[in-house]
Amino acid sequence: MAMALPEGACDCHVHIFGPPERYPFAPDRVYTPGTADEEMLLALHRRLGIDRVVLVQPSPYGFENARMLAALNRLGERARAVAVLSPDVPERDLAAMKAKGVSGLRLNVDTGGVVDPDAIWAALATESERCARLGWHTQILTRLSVIDALESRMGTLPAPLVVDHFGRPDIDGPIDQPGFPALLRLLGTGKVWVKLSSIGRLCGPRPQDQIAPFIRALVNIRPDRLVWGSDWPHTGGGRGNRSVGKVEPFSEVDDEASLAALSHAIGDRATIHRILVDNSARLYGFQQ
Repeated sequence: MAMALPEGACDCHVHIFGPPERYPFAPDRVYTPGTADEEMLLALHRRLGIDRVVLVQPSPYGFENARMLAALNRLGERARAVAVLSPDVPERDLAAMKAKGVSGLRLNVDTGGVVDPDAIWAALATESERCARLGWHTQILTRLSVIDALESRMGTLPAPLVVDHFGRPDIDGPIDQPGFPALLRLLGTGKVWVKLSSIGRLCGPRPQDQIAPFIRALVNIRPDRLVWGSDWPHTGGGRGNRSVGKVEPFSEVDDEASLAALSHAIGDRATIHRILVDNSARLYGFQQ
């Protein structure tokens, strides 16, 4: 039985896939996922007690957001979305996406193995300028070494920046491991948000409560700049042995245990409400 969540709780990081014959994947993708559709997502959220959701454009679709937008339309007012777009998309198309519920743009540099800070900065600065014009945020999937290298520049971005998956720390390492103090300092500026997402993937075979020191360190800095996401349907089951020629299995992750780990680490219902409800409503534009 799922833990009781506050009304308006939001899962701020999920992906929708398939069917591939209707929504083809990008030829240059890193992996080929199976089907994870709206009905499967809604069944999970009913079980967990989740009322709202943020769809995040996954890398296998590249710049083609049709599957995500179809899901956004199907899910209605309970959903918002974060897109991935090429730099030459006309402003009128961006305005149309905003009207449908898109509230940010994502740079997924880590899945493609991009780790050069200067190359990432060039793309991030351009994306942030575009987001600032629309009142959106920029979301980035990268690693702590990049955050460490770009700390001073990230603090100058014109649009809010959202960092996926805790910045991808080494869960076996300390909270002062290289890069994590830089993330904490950026969080402290109020210009950067952190997604407490992908707890199951970060912990792997370890108990998910092992994430607790990282959650507490972030909560101690700016609890008003944190949101939670499940990262459903948990891609990466074939990580380390990926091939686009076969469907990669999703990882087996206990999403209820992820929420329990979050709750146990915080231990304060008001702060849990802030992270699951209030912060997500403000960042993604849900009605309070």
